[in-house]
Amino acid sequence: MLLKGVTMVNKTEWIWMNGKFVKWDDANIHIMSHVIHYASCVFEGIRCYSTPKGPAVMRLREHIQRLYDSAKIYRMIPKMSVDEFVEVCLETIRMNKMKQCYIRPIIYRGYGEIGVNPLKNPVDMAVMVWEWGAYLGEEALAKGIPVCVSSWRRLAPDTMPTTAKAASNYMSGALIKMEALSLGFDEGIALDYNGYVSEGSGENIFVIRNGEVMTPPLSCSVLPGITRASVIQLLREDLKVPVTECNINREVLYIADEIFFTGTAAEVTPVASVDKIDVGKGGRGPITEKVQTLLLSILQGRSPDKYGWLTPVNK
Repeated sequence: MLLKGVTMVNKTEWIWMNGKFVKWDDANIHIMSHVIHYASCVFEGIRCYSTPKGPAVMRLREHIQRLYDSAKIYRMIPKMSVDEFVEVCLETIRMNKMKQCYIRPIIYRGYGEIGVNPLKNPVDMAVMVWEWGAYLGEEALAKGIPVCVSSWRRLAPDTMPTTAKAASNYMSGALIKMEALSLGFDEGIALDYNGYVSEGSGENIFVIRNGEVMTPPLSCSVLPGITRASVIQLLREDLKVPVTECNINREVLYIADEIFFTGTAAEVTPVASVDKIDVGKGGRGPITEKVQTLLLSILQGRSPDKYGWLTPVNK
């Protein structure tokens, strides 16, 4: 039995590495690569959905632009343009004949010198794709999950850049996740350095009270999520629900009417309880259900893609 948020990866045939496709089992790096010793890697998580018009990727260019922004912060200069790397992602999906999949592009420091200074190590790139269902389980999308407030805080703003989707930041996420699972919860919510609600181990968070939707601002050590931005747009423009980016005290979690997580992997996942206190009626609330249904309907091609979020794989 797999833990929530843990999945066995089903191998696909091809991985793109530094300009060429290699077989899955041959996609290796040297043990002395800088990334292994110092976590010098930035990455993305992107979903490709099966639609009536064929496979299509959610906001692909925005994800790759965020990847390149993360790389720039860490002074890693990619070998190709954003548009070229977008095409690499699409070709990797085509090579593996995927109808729907999860996409993992990475930029990392490879084999060269050893030591904290990464600047003389090569900047390598790769793209992997594989099948991946609901991150926290199919049942979680409908019924919600039990979560706890973690004892682990998110990084302070002057320690490491939290707007970069860097591998090193996910050591924090791993601590949050492991603690939650060990205590019998499916996920944890981290507070920021000042004690305000930040995010989950790998998801952004939205809190609803009295018909108003709140979400922590980026200044609360929050990753600028692509799904987060999409949900804010749908709430404001389609559902006419006000959304406020503001500091959220921990106790607001206990008196919220609804709470949900967002993310590429999590999509829109309701929170059923926090620290064993029911959220609302202890399941998916009406606003959560509406935005979840609307988002997935667009991404799965059942509603018009009026915002141009989908990139078709087969042109």
